[in-house]
Amino acid sequence: MRAKLAAIRRLAAPGTGRVRLRTLVYIRWFAVGGQLAAVVIVNFGLNYPLPLLACLATVAVSAAVNIGITLTRPMSGTLSDRGAALWLAYDIVQLSTLLYLTGGLQNPFAVMLLASVVVSASVLSRISTLSLGLLVAVCISVLAFRYEPLPGPEPLLELPVFYVLGVWQALVIGGLFIAAFVGSVAEEGRRMQDALNAAQVALEHEQRLSSLGGLAAAAAHELGTPLATIAVTAKELSHDLKPGSPMADDVELILEQTARCREILMELSRKPETEGGEPYSRLPLGTMLEEAARPYLTGTVNLTHDFRAVGEAPGSPEPVLTRSPEFLRAVGTLIQNAIQFADSEVILRARWDAGTVTVEIIDDGPGFSAHLLDRLGEPYVSTRAGADGEGEHMGLGVFIAQNLLNRTGATLRFANQDWWDWWGAGAIVRITWPRRELEHATSETGRVGEHAGQ
Repeated sequence: MRAKLAAIRRLAAPGTGRVRLRTLVYIRWFAVGGQLAAVVIVNFGLNYPLPLLACLATVAVSAAVNIGITLTRPMSGTLSDRGAALWLAYDIVQLSTLLYLTGGLQNPFAVMLLASVVVSASVLSRISTLSLGLLVAVCISVLAFRYEPLPGPEPLLELPVFYVLGVWQALVIGGLFIAAFVGSVAEEGRRMQDALNAAQVALEHEQRLSSLGGLAAAAAHELGTPLATIAVTAKELSHDLKPGSPMADDVELILEQTARCREILMELSRKPETEGGEPYSRLPLGTMLEEAARPYLTGTVNLTHDFRAVGEAPGSPEPVLTRSPEFLRAVGTLIQNAIQFADSEVILRARWDAGTVTVEIIDDGPGFSAHLLDRLGEPYVSTRAGADGEGEHMGLGVFIAQNLLNRTGATLRFANQDWWDWWGAGAIVRITWPRRELEHATSETGRVGEHAGQ
C-alpha cells in the first residue's frame, strides 16, 4: 500500500504530467484563429493600416509550431509542469510581440496577456504560475513604453500617459494576483483531491485484507474434511504395507505433508483477520483498541491500557463494536505514530458513559511541532519528522486517519501536554464520539468491508 500512496504523492508533485497536449494545442489554435481574424478585419475591413507582413508572420509562427507538434507528438500525451510552463511562456511572448506591432497597452486586447496566467493557475504548480506572472509583468512593462502606433482613423488617437500607466498597473497587479492567490487556491484543491484519493486507496486496502481473511477462514473450514480423509486413508495404507515396502516412504511423505497442511490451516484460522462475520466480529471497545495497536507493538516502548466507564453511571457497559476496517486502520495509524516518537511509554486510554465515548493516545515523546498543531489533519503535513522517509511519513497518515474516523462520527483534537501535567511532555490525540453514532457507524462500515470481497 505504501507504494500506492507514494505513487499518488508523485502525481501531486510538480513535474508530473497534468496537462494534456491536445488541450494546449486546441487553445493555441483558437488563439491563432482569433489573432488572424483581428488582423484581417482591422487591416482590410476597417482599412486601418497595420504592419501586415510582421503581424501575419507572428501568427504564422504559432501555427507552424502547432503543426509541427501535432505531427511529431501524440496528442493523447501529457506535458510535465515545466513543459506546460514553457508552452504558455511562448504564448505570452508571441502575444506580446503582436501587441508591440499594434499599439502596446493602448490595444484593448492587451488584457489577453492574463489568459496564460489563468490557465497556469488552474493546472500548474505555484512556482510555474508565479514565474509566468513575472514574465507577464515584464512584457507589460516593456509594452507600456515601447510599441508601434495603435492603428485607427487619422489623426491617430494617442492616449494620455497617465491612462497608459494606469492600464499597466492594473494588468501587472492582476497578473501577479492571479499567479499568487488563484494559483494557491487551485493547488490546494489539487492537493486535497490527491490526498482524498490516497485515503480511498487505504480504505480499499483494509477492505481487501478483511475479505481475504474471510476467504482464508472459509478455505480452512472447507479443506479440513478432505485433508482428514487423506490422512486417515494414508494411515490405513501404512498399516497394510509390508515392512520394507518401496511405497512406505511415499505414504510417510503423504502423512507428513498432510499434517503440515493442517497446521497451516489452523494458523490461518487463528489470525484475527479471519474473524469476518463469525462471533468475534463484534468486540468490546477495549479489545478493538488492543487489536488496532497489536501490529505496531515494539519491545522498546511500553503500551499501557486504561479502559473504564465514567460519569453518573460508572457501571455503564463497555461499548461493543463491529470490527471495522476504517476504525482499525485509523486508530492503528494514530497509535503507530505515538509509538514511533515515544521515548518509553504510550498510554491508550478509553472512557465511556451512556452518551459519549472518548479515546486518548498519549505518548512521552517530543510532542507535535507548535507551528503544525493548527494544520494537523491537512494532507501532506507530517506530524513529526520521520526517519525512514517511507510512505507513512508523507504527511498522509493523520489525514487518512482523520477522514476515516470522521466517517464514524468522531471529532479529533491534537495537543501537546502542558509542562505542569503529571505525565510531563509529549503529544496527546483525543478522539470523541457520540456513543450511539459510533456503534451504528462501525456496524455499517463493518458490513461494507465484508461485502467488498464478495
